[in-house]
Amino acid sequence: MPLNMRLLSQFRFMGMKAAILSNNSGLKSFGEKLGFNVLNLNGLFGNSNTPPVSSIDNLASKLLSLLGFQEGKVTESNQFDLVILHIGYGENLNANSGNDVEFLNALLGAIMSIAKPGTEIGSRLLLSLVMSYGSVSKADEPGLSILSTKYEKNPNLSALFPNQSYTMRGERQRNDVRQYGPMLFAQYQYAVTRKDMVETFSFEEFKECSGNLTIPADRLLHEIAFKLWKAPKYGA
Repeated sequence: MPLNMRLLSQFRFMGMKAAILSNNSGLKSFGEKLGFNVLNLNGLFGNSNTPPVSSIDNLASKLLSLLGFQEGKVTESNQFDLVILHIGYGENLNANSGNDVEFLNALLGAIMSIAKPGTEIGSRLLLSLVMSYGSVSKADEPGLSILSTKYEKNPNLSALFPNQSYTMRGERQRNDVRQYGPMLFAQYQYAVTRKDMVETFSFEEFKECSGNLTIPADRLLHEIAFKLWKAPKYGA
């Protein structure tokens, strides 16, 4: 097996078994180079010539089964520790669900319905949602800044604002940090993740009510691996 195909399973994150499900050829090629198991999203149900889901509930159950969750129980073995489902813009996998956002809401609702708090699955599942926000080419616009408004209005207070984890690499200040958030990231793990005051999945709500502000994209996978007990803690 080529070295670059063994990065995740052999050298990163304590042998974490990870898979990406996508129809995007570029992402699938990139995932293979990183050592992910790459699965064809259209072939999730064994037929690559038809859309993968006739029911959102079926898709939710299938995704959970890849993690070792079946019929509301935790099985003795699991195929993967981490499963990343990629849905590109316009890739509505169920024509009956409406637009992309409605489909995603329905899928998340189906997963949360199966993994209710207090159930075997609910106590073991880490659910992460990452969505792009705005255009990267326009990301320098002030409206996409994650800096607190009070520090923008009064720069003198910035001296009292400690360096955040995302601005550091080890003990050194990073010089490549962008002060805008082209992606929104939320996590839910029952009785483990900290809960902030965010009530809606929007940039404005994240900026005003989110507790963690931001994390570099190159540390996102590490943070998820930490929640799965596959990596040490990053930052405060």
